[in-house]
Amino acid sequence: MTENRYTGQAADSFHFQYILYDKRDGVARVTFNRPEVLNAVNGPLLEELCVAFQDAAWDDAVAAVVLTGAGDRAFCTGADMKEQQQFVERPRAYYKWMGLFIDAHERLRNVGKPTVARLNGIAVGGGNEFNLSCDLAVAADDIYLRQVGASVGSVAAAGATQWLPLIVGERRAREILLLNEEIPAAKALEWGLVNRVVPRAELDAAVDDILDKLRAKLPEVTRYTRQQLNFWRDFSWHLTVGHARDWLAIHNASAEVHEGVRAFAEKRRPDYDGIRRQWAEDASPEYDHGAPVVTCPHCGAKGLPAAFRYCGQCGRLLSEA
Repeated sequence: MTENRYTGQAADSFHFQYILYDKRDGVARVTFNRPEVLNAVNGPLLEELCVAFQDAAWDDAVAAVVLTGAGDRAFCTGADMKEQQQFVERPRAYYKWMGLFIDAHERLRNVGKPTVARLNGIAVGGGNEFNLSCDLAVAADDIYLRQVGASVGSVAAAGATQWLPLIVGERRAREILLLNEEIPAAKALEWGLVNRVVPRAELDAAVDDILDKLRAKLPEVTRYTRQQLNFWRDFSWHLTVGHARDWLAIHNASAEVHEGVRAFAEKRRPDYDGIRRQWAEDASPEYDHGAPVVTCPHCGAKGLPAAFRYCGQCGRLLSEA
């Protein structure tokens, strides 16, 4: 027989830095491993996820995949806001980052094995989208889920806007995405966001119980069952995620994103009233300091913001003739 290159590797051969990866007893376990930042994801972590999910897909000894977070505070809290600050300076780079985020979800959904989210802590923003990408979810009873995009200058368009109406229904999806309130584990169970909620001490036993049942199923028919089940998710995802990637990259140049990033860095609430006031007063809310339409009468510098009193080129008062 020829050598089979389409197979898995030893889990410890990857030397991942941002995730933990383990394979035993027919289960691949992938762990967000940045507990110091509540398991927020950055670009390198997303790259490692893609590699791990491909390995799990190719390894015929793997019957199921578990996705979880390190520590006991967070499953995943979405994008690393410190990394996101660079996209205020380079909005075009967000397009590249979003490509990694999309790829990680594609690999997870198309891994060909049942996937279980082990929610050991809060799942916020893009972290909850990873939960939604999994087939099943088991949560500790003291965690919550939350979407935050409308509060911080983003749109949850990498899973939440597409899939929440399918999972929890239209009205509840709108409540989650527009109000951005915490959803305690008990409510998440009632709404269908998770399959089981158990005391924290029983979390691993509950996950293992599901894994035992998944291993006692035939692999090919399980794979195709998932393919059929994914139809509506894939349909909504592929119709929207490409232009969402483009829009979000462009939107990173907006005043709303700038305010959200500044508020996070300064550990304060975004100035919602100030931005609303700019809208109401027609004060070019798309820009931090007004539309770039002023020309300096002294040095001829063009594209100065309308709210500037002094020229950034020559320093003279712009109102002087």
